[in-house]
Amino acid sequence: MKISVAFYKKQDSWFHKIVSWWTKSPYIHAELTIPEKNIWISISPFLNSKVSARTKEDASPEEWDFIDFDITEEQYETILDFYNETKGCKYDWIGMILSQFLPFVIKRRERWYCSEWIAYALRIAGIFDWKIIKIYDRHDLSPGVLHKIALQQACVSELEKVKKTG
Repeated sequence: MKISVAFYKKQDSWFHKIVSWWTKSPYIHAELTIPEKNIWISISPFLNSKVSARTKEDASPEEWDFIDFDITEEQYETILDFYNETKGCKYDWIGMILSQFLPFVIKRRERWYCSEWIAYALRIAGIFDWKIIKIYDRHDLSPGVLHKIALQQACVSELEKVKKTG
């Protein structure tokens, strides 16, 4: 089974342009996708401001970039468990904004922002290696930072596959 992290890059509002400029990244939003089921999981202040799942049939390459991961059934179940545990949690405006200014983690248990939720979901499911992601050390988990982490982890995962197949 595969999952993907989808990174939104279309800057179609003044808010998107500010986020991109501030984070020095083309990515302004992220969602976790399960392509086989057309399920997209995330939290966005512009949709319903809660962790939620939705179906999405198409994603324009002009708007989205994807990083794919092969996962086990157990990892898939862990992601669903984490989703069910956090479903309905609200957007973390305070944590998201302060993480850009302060050198330490601001985390509220029942609040999330998009890239933070995805980083935790992938770490809890064992898709992200804790030695690489080190969530506890990261005060900034913006979509751009998540993109760098996901690329790094995808490269490590591919190298491990090559080693196994020899």
